[in-house]
Amino acid sequence: MTVSVIIPTYNRASLLERALRSVFSQSQPPDEVIVVDDGSTDETPRLVPENFTHACYVRQENRGVSAARNAGIAVAAGEWLAFLDSDDQWLPRKLEKQLRALTGSPQFKICHTDETWIRRGRRVNPMKKHAKQGGLIFARCLPLCVISPSSVLIHKSIFKELGTFDESLPVCEDYDMWLRICAHHPVLYLTEQLIVKYGGHDDQLSRSVWGMDRFRICALEKILRHGRLTPEDREAATQTLVEKIDVYLEGVKKRGRAEEVAEYERKKAEYSR
Repeated sequence: MTVSVIIPTYNRASLLERALRSVFSQSQPPDEVIVVDDGSTDETPRLVPENFTHACYVRQENRGVSAARNAGIAVAAGEWLAFLDSDDQWLPRKLEKQLRALTGSPQFKICHTDETWIRRGRRVNPMKKHAKQGGLIFARCLPLCVISPSSVLIHKSIFKELGTFDESLPVCEDYDMWLRICAHHPVLYLTEQLIVKYGGHDDQLSRSVWGMDRFRICALEKILRHGRLTPEDREAATQTLVEKIDVYLEGVKKRGRAEEVAEYERKKAEYSR
């Protein structure tokens, strides 16, 4: 089982060093580590080649995290792909435990783990709605993103089957990906907290984009148009879509965005039939 690790990054040299050290200190090292620099203007172009000579450094113009992950997927040689956001960190036995679990359960093509959350330097407990699960979890993926990119280990064949990350989505690209995968594949889940997710810093994408539900709406519309869903999953996705349209409508009405109000009222009428 060969593993390629893909780390997308943009202007996070200080955080990237922590992420890379957590990869290179794994008890079962990966076969390949790919850093995709999405046009950084800080010390990243110097940091990786000078301090992490065993990493493959790929640089591209700034095109967003989806394009960076996709660039890594395109050059990865591993049978299995692991992702790590440059502000997160793996615990030392993360890969070892996932690979052992997948060896014992070869029917799975995706595995994720529990996680520890750090916000502004302090540990916080996730809310119940963020609880992780395994198995056929499509319905659990509908309200919000319940799989962290930094925790997954995915067989490369899944991307050939279902496509890569949607580069048209500035945020919620992971939500879109998990919907597509979990509509067709069961997920292996390890209950141990094997990654540390850091949040609260100013450059987080979720803090820079207003109205994130509109991108979840895009993902839901896409899965309803093109996904091979069971009748039960289709009904659940449609219900969630209407609920998210309602939430977004409330926001655009408050902001007086008349054109968007009309557009999303049409969407609601279409999916409420």
